[in-house]
Amino acid sequence: MAEAGRATLVRQQRLESDGVLSLQLESPDGCDLPTWEPGAHIDVILPSGAVRQYSLCGDPADTASYRIAVLNEANGRGGSREIHEVLRVGDTVTVRGPRNHFPLEPAAHYVLIAGGIGITPLLSMARQLTKEGASWSLLYGGRSRSSMAFVDELAALGGNVTIAASDRGDALDLESALADVPSGTSVYCCGPTRLLDAVQDSCDRFLGAYALHFERFAAPTTTQLPVDSGTDTCDGPAEFEVELRRSGRTVKVPADRSLLEVALEVNPDILCSCEEGFCGSCETLVLEGVPEHHDSILTEAEREKGESMMICVGRSRTTRLVLDA
Repeated sequence: MAEAGRATLVRQQRLESDGVLSLQLESPDGCDLPTWEPGAHIDVILPSGAVRQYSLCGDPADTASYRIAVLNEANGRGGSREIHEVLRVGDTVTVRGPRNHFPLEPAAHYVLIAGGIGITPLLSMARQLTKEGASWSLLYGGRSRSSMAFVDELAALGGNVTIAASDRGDALDLESALADVPSGTSVYCCGPTRLLDAVQDSCDRFLGAYALHFERFAAPTTTQLPVDSGTDTCDGPAEFEVELRRSGRTVKVPADRSLLEVALEVNPDILCSCEEGFCGSCETLVLEGVPEHHDSILTEAEREKGESMMICVGRSRTTRLVLDA
């Protein structure tokens, strides 16, 4: 069954930069919201029924509210336009989570690299690292200074922050940022695919792929998928059986349909959004069987454990799966 959502009240809206609107969400009864750590995101279920994922960019110590920031995407799927043009202070939205597929892990030094709206999870990371007295630097690129949110907040943290606005002729110098960093450095990157590709290439040359942690806002191309996550070719059986234990139903998943598509016919309350394996909203516990992963979220260690899967793109390596759904 889908995680039960909780109603939140839009307490404040603020234009953080050209095209970026932040929302402060609070519990209508004033109760504390579930705690979270930097890198976490929530599912926001809009009045239209659209489900979108947004990184939490406030202070994890603030248990009374969540803050998200939304870029108004003219060519998006409509969620950002609804938030910018329809949602107002005093409206109620349902949220699920938080969940965290992008957590900070212990390191000797941190390099945070953001492109555009990718600054949202890294802002909370920078704030946390400052509180802990950790060594960190941040590179933040955008089309223009006016389009880059939270620049003043980052400056107030007092860290080593580099701002690069394309309209001023600036560019992120990844080689200088990564070529001479302390041993044990970890790199956290969030932004468009082109930036992620460039950072991955630099990490491969200077640090090793193990140093890079990233979060995508779009599905990767086939060539960018992890080696064992599969491509369009599946190693498991073309058709397999799935027991949805909580729903009390068993279904057949044919070769030409996704597990999610079949499961929704049995249980329409299963949460999903991107249907491309990068948002994490449909992550489901695997009780029996061996899943075949095609997402861009789970780590290699998580894939090997086989304890959960993204059912929008995942399939099965065995003839039968039992899922907690």
